[in-house]
Amino acid sequence: MNKKSIKDVDLKGKTVFIRVDFNVPIKDGVIEDDTRIRGAIPTIKYAIEHGGKVVLASHLGRPLKDKKKAEEKGTEFDQASYSLKPVAEKLGELMGKAIKFEGDTDLNSLAEGDVLMLENLRLNAGEEKNDPDYAKELANGIDVYVNDAFGTAHRAHASTEGITHFVGTCVTGLLMEKELEFLGKALNDPERPFVAILGGAKVSDKIPVIQSLIDRKVDKLLIGGAMAYTFFKAQGYTIGKSLVEDDMMPTALEVEAKAKAAGVELLLPTDHQVVDSYDPINSRKAIQIEFTNAGLVGLDIGPDTAARFAHALEGAKTIVWNGPMGMFEEKPFDEGTLAIANAVAEATEKGAISIVGGGDSVAAINQADLADKISHISTGGGATLEFLAGDALPGVEALDQK
Repeated sequence: MNKKSIKDVDLKGKTVFIRVDFNVPIKDGVIEDDTRIRGAIPTIKYAIEHGGKVVLASHLGRPLKDKKKAEEKGTEFDQASYSLKPVAEKLGELMGKAIKFEGDTDLNSLAEGDVLMLENLRLNAGEEKNDPDYAKELANGIDVYVNDAFGTAHRAHASTEGITHFVGTCVTGLLMEKELEFLGKALNDPERPFVAILGGAKVSDKIPVIQSLIDRKVDKLLIGGAMAYTFFKAQGYTIGKSLVEDDMMPTALEVEAKAKAAGVELLLPTDHQVVDSYDPINSRKAIQIEFTNAGLVGLDIGPDTAARFAHALEGAKTIVWNGPMGMFEEKPFDEGTLAIANAVAEATEKGAISIVGGGDSVAAINQADLADKISHISTGGGATLEFLAGDALPGVEALDQK
C-alpha cells in the first residue's frame, strides 16, 4: 500500500482538506465517546504545525435516511441532532484551540494554522451519491486532500473518492497511514505463526475474510460467536435455538475442507454458555457442544474454549481479531470475549503484533483497559473486513502513489 502520506508533501500556506471520521455517539448535544476525535488530532496538529490552513470534513449518522423516515411517519425531523457543531466544540476543547465552523467564516479568510470544520457532509444528498458536482464544490479552493478516515475508505463517496478527481495532491493522514501499514503487513507479509480470530453473528459477513485468510495461509483460524453454530449444524450437531444461517451451511463445510487442504488449523468452540429458552434468567450453564438439546440457546463460548483459544495464541507472532465471542453486550455473556481480549494482550506482551478491529472487539479491549497492550486498534469496521478480504478500498485507491 505504497501511498503518499501527509509527511511527503509541503503544506506551507496551503489549504488542506482533511477527511476525518467524526461519526461519534452524541446524546442531547453531549459526545459520549471521543475516541475518534482524539484519533484525528495528530494529523490535524501536523497540518497546523507545517503551515497549513485546515478544513475538516466528516459525516455523522444517516440524516437523509432518517429525514425520509420522519416524513413518511409525519413526524418532525430534528436536523440539529445531526450537526457537527458539538464535535467542533469538543475538538477545540481537546486541542486547546478555537475551531471555526462552517457559516462562521469562509475558506478565503483562513490564515495559516486556522481550522475550519464543515457541517455534516451527509446533509447533502451528493455525498453518498458521489455526485461529481458536489465533489467539485468540496474541492474548490483546496490545495491538498488528506484522507484520515479509514472507517469510510470502503465507500466511494464524494468526500472519499469523488473529490480526489479535482484536487492535485491526495495523500493519507497519519491514522490512515498506520492502518495501511499494520493491515497491509498482516495481509501481505505477516510474521508467523499468524493466528486470526473471527467472531460475530453471521458467517455470511465474514466468508470473504475467511477465504482470504485461508488463501494467504494463516496458520490458525479461531472461530467463535454465533457464526460457529452454522458450522456445528452443518456438521450434524444439535444447536437448539442458537442463531444459525441455514443457507450458509454448505459454505461452512466448504471452508472447513479448504482450511484442511491448505494446512490451516481451524478451531471451533468445544463448549459454550447456554440458557434454557424457557428460563433464560436462571438457567445459565457451561456445557460441551455435543450436550446441547433442543430448548437451549448458546450465547457465549465456554471456559474450556476460552482456555483452548488462549493456548492457540501462545507463540503467535501476528494476531488479527475481529468480532465478539458471544452476546457481548449482555453480561455475563461478555466473559468469553473479555477472556480473548486478555489472551491477545498477553500474547502481544510476549512479542506478537496484534491488530484488533470491529466495534465489540475494540469495546472489549477498552472495557478490560488493555488498549495500550495492543499493537494496533483498527478504526475500521467494514473497511477492515474488506481490506482483510483483499478487496480494493475506493478511498485508498484514489490516493497518490509514492
